[in-house]
Amino acid sequence: MQYDSIIEGQILGRLKMDNPWWIDGQIPAYYKNMLPRHYLDIFFPLVKDRMIRRALILMGPRRIGKTVMIYHTIQHLIDDGVPPQNIIYISVETPIYNKIPLEQLFILAKQALGKPSNNDEHYYVFFDEIQYLKDWEIHLKTLVDSYLNVKFVGSGSAAAALKKSSNESGAGRFTDFSLPPLTFYEYLHLKGYAQLMIPASIDWKGQPIACHSTIDIQTLNQLFIDYINYGGYPEVVFSDRIRENPGQFIRHDIIDKVLLRDLPSLYGITDVQELNSLFAMIAYNSGAQFSYQGLSKDSGIRKETLRRYIEYLEAAFLMKKIHRSDDNARQYQREINFKLYLTNPSLRCALFQPIDSNDELIGNLVETAIYAQWIPRTSTTIAYANWNEGNNKKGEVDIIGINPARQTAAWAVEVKWTNRPYHNPQGELHSLNYFMERNGLDYAIVTSISETGMRQIPAGQLQFLPAACYAYTVGENTIRATKTLFGL
Repeated sequence: MQYDSIIEGQILGRLKMDNPWWIDGQIPAYYKNMLPRHYLDIFFPLVKDRMIRRALILMGPRRIGKTVMIYHTIQHLIDDGVPPQNIIYISVETPIYNKIPLEQLFILAKQALGKPSNNDEHYYVFFDEIQYLKDWEIHLKTLVDSYLNVKFVGSGSAAAALKKSSNESGAGRFTDFSLPPLTFYEYLHLKGYAQLMIPASIDWKGQPIACHSTIDIQTLNQLFIDYINYGGYPEVVFSDRIRENPGQFIRHDIIDKVLLRDLPSLYGITDVQELNSLFAMIAYNSGAQFSYQGLSKDSGIRKETLRRYIEYLEAAFLMKKIHRSDDNARQYQREINFKLYLTNPSLRCALFQPIDSNDELIGNLVETAIYAQWIPRTSTTIAYANWNEGNNKKGEVDIIGINPARQTAAWAVEVKWTNRPYHNPQGELHSLNYFMERNGLDYAIVTSISETGMRQIPAGQLQFLPAACYAYTVGENTIRATKTLFGL
């Protein structure tokens, strides 16, 4: 591809501006001063590893720190001795790069460095917001096959397109890495409150299992409410100005761009107002049980269209559909009811208003926050149990773990934002007791506001933990599970 000298000069100038470490060996202070996410400890080794010839695809929702993690990775590479001029960062959404093939951008970057195009040094090349180039996956696969000494990393927010294209065109050439919204574990560490947590253990069938307790449950619970309202996005965590009006940041900078631009362009959605209204309805009722028939009646949207919209919203990491099981932990053959959870509870705060610990919907938002710690853990199959067979045989258990090989319940958790069940477990937890008896479980976890301890019911033992402590523990374990997934 040929460019006139003026355009080429502008492109080379932009590449130099976006790669300041070529001159001073440092990433910009704005990024360097930000605390890294815990997922960096997993992502960086995958970038550094050149033994496997694969591109790494970093995907996730908008504004949860993908670009910041790339910059932190670049600084780590420099600190590990990689020559700064062998690290190239290119933001594909930059207008001046419009429609320029990835290989040409790579060649132009080497030209900006004063290196020949056929230079075969080892490079690390980062293509940020890669989905803005049409057929990016074909371009990237060709680069992986052609440049054996280069580690390519792509990132993008349009997760639906990235995942689909990665699976279809990058078989054997791409490794996918999903970065979720902040876990509560990360939130406390980034806010500087990790000292509130102390190591503890709970008894699991005679074996001690690591968890966390706290030295100040009142402060921890306030931080947990803050997390529910503001905590999914690193920029909101650190900016008092954004916290004053989170709706401006999250709604306009994240939700609107996904609903009004990303999804319509990916899937040809013409009625964006319809999609927007559906998302608002689901977000307000996050954690509620839905059916396509009920949603269709309430929204006026056809059931087949609803199914597609929910698939799109899941693919954009805005929400997650959780399947329903019966009282024997078996999935219903005909799915009528299901639950929908925001992947990040602070999305609801942005659309409506912050909640407090006494809000009538606090239970659903606590449940949403706890599910948000579980959702990134793709290695675990979770569901909720709900049954209604007449003769008073009806009930629900909030979270159950499914043994995929046996299709049986492995564990159960009841999410509560009250201390009443701790003081009256038999009177408050009929459904959990029934489910445990039906599935041979003699142990379950129940969350509370502040109570910790063991209680006995006819089916077995119940371990009570404050909801904030449980969320912190699950968030930490999810990060550990991700490390295991990548063999780290």
